[in-house]
Amino acid sequence: MKFYKEASKYFLLLFTLLLLSCGAETTNKSGDSGDRNKGELTKTKGDRYYGGVFRINETEFLRSLYPLNITETIGHRIASAIYEGLIKLDDETLTPKPAIAESWTVSDDAKTYQFKLRQNVYFHNDDCFADGKGRQVTAKDFKYVFDLLCTSDVNNQGFNFFKDKIKGAAAFDEATKAGNKPVGGVPGARVIDDFTFELELEQPFGSFLQLMAMPFCYVLPKEAIENYGTEMRVNAVGSGPFTLKAVKEDEAVIMVRNEKYWAKDEFGNQLPFLDAVKYTFIKQDKAALLSFEEGNLEMKYRLPLELTDEVVDRQGNLLGKYKKFVYQDMVTMSVYYYGFQHKGDLFNNKKLRQAFNYAIDRDAIVQYTLKGQGVAANNGIVPPAFPAYKAEEIKGYVFNPKKAQQLLAEAGYPNGKGFPKLIHNINSGGGRNEQVAEATQKMLKENLNIEVEIIKMPFAQHLENLETGKSQFWRAGWVADYPDPENFLNLLLSTHIPEKMSDKSYINSMRYSSPAFDVAFNKALSTIDDAERNKLYRQADQIAMDDASIVPLFYYKDMRLIQPYVRNFPQNGMEYRDMSEVWMVPK
Repeated sequence: MKFYKEASKYFLLLFTLLLLSCGAETTNKSGDSGDRNKGELTKTKGDRYYGGVFRINETEFLRSLYPLNITETIGHRIASAIYEGLIKLDDETLTPKPAIAESWTVSDDAKTYQFKLRQNVYFHNDDCFADGKGRQVTAKDFKYVFDLLCTSDVNNQGFNFFKDKIKGAAAFDEATKAGNKPVGGVPGARVIDDFTFELELEQPFGSFLQLMAMPFCYVLPKEAIENYGTEMRVNAVGSGPFTLKAVKEDEAVIMVRNEKYWAKDEFGNQLPFLDAVKYTFIKQDKAALLSFEEGNLEMKYRLPLELTDEVVDRQGNLLGKYKKFVYQDMVTMSVYYYGFQHKGDLFNNKKLRQAFNYAIDRDAIVQYTLKGQGVAANNGIVPPAFPAYKAEEIKGYVFNPKKAQQLLAEAGYPNGKGFPKLIHNINSGGGRNEQVAEATQKMLKENLNIEVEIIKMPFAQHLENLETGKSQFWRAGWVADYPDPENFLNLLLSTHIPEKMSDKSYINSMRYSSPAFDVAFNKALSTIDDAERNKLYRQADQIAMDDASIVPLFYYKDMRLIQPYVRNFPQNGMEYRDMSEVWMVPK
């Protein structure tokens, strides 16, 4: 049984595990939040309570907790409780709000952002520090992070998001690779004083503050990287509301309350309220739902497809034994799609890609396979969760088997003749991915006479294969890193494609390349006016759909069940979870 992160502290770990098995069963009505016992609920100002363990399940294990290498939602959700950056998102409106930066100013030309840092922010206690005690966070730490962020590296997946945005980032990276690393680091990232940090952009970018809330911008100490190296994957040292105590591969992640977190709530209560957060990784959705029913989880994220109609009707009313829980649902800023490898010998054929798009009945998948847990992606790649974007104006693909068969013949495979057996790569996802893949497998056979073999693999291996060009046709999904349509369209920008097929193409894994798309997209980036920027984004979206760059299947509709004693845990379009102000009341 291998544990990471303070694993030698045997008794502390046993105590933590005991705490996690207790949940929020006992209460303490003394009202003394300064001397509460672990596992107990203690009332404090504003009728809020300290204590308790919030237990969440994910069906896949995390890939990494190293901020610069977080590329999937599970790692993001866990890391957001451990780390913080200058800015974070409001967990209801998804608008940027102060985090470590208590305030900021923007220059008249919208290119320079100056951030004033709080002076009461400290890194978590950790053995990477000489005395084991976390030191104060200063502007130099953000300078260190942004110099790392603007240096291309296999473990830096944020580079492509910032290389063309931060002033001098691309030149800094080129000089660094040539062995002539500039002494002052990236010119556009500057330390003004200990608690003032400045970023200068190459050109205005309308969603820059939203971009700054991404995990890539979390602050982390140089000492941790020097001490743990690549083991930062499971040795997280941040300054957020919770500290990482244990990681057991494929089974559990344990985080406990950061006693020196900087934030207080509106009543002056020191945050966070929870004693701990525990993530488990039960892979089957039905088993996770049963665990929730038995009171072993505080939230069930998404519902097993085969049980959805037993839990809730299509009007959103809980049924039977589930009526005692709290139900939340929302169309989210996320898209479920199938990717093509454009640089391969098969799907470099546009008509073939279009045939696949017409051959799949998205409405049937949503109605019968997903049991209403989604919205058919009959438009573009950008979900209809951004009202100002007007996603409904994008003309995508609706089910048309005759058109699909015509295009397949024009692509050189009449009635599927001569078409090679196709491998469809998916990752496990509590059963959902398998069921959707089986539905599309049947449609491609019935409508195109194409044989598809579904191969499932662990998520980390799945990502490795599609990023390095080994997969030709695969399942993927994208949940917004920040709330802006640009985040979705950025997946198709050709400048993200590496020179070699063997090199990782994380962002544009399809290796889709369109000069027309790039022109419209890049013009939008520097457009300040929101209406005009969205218009240009729609142009890029339409180009990508006309090219059948991917197969968008559905936009997620997330359903959550919450235990009735949980408070202040709102749902939002990104499933962004700010655990710092969640509390629980006595059962």
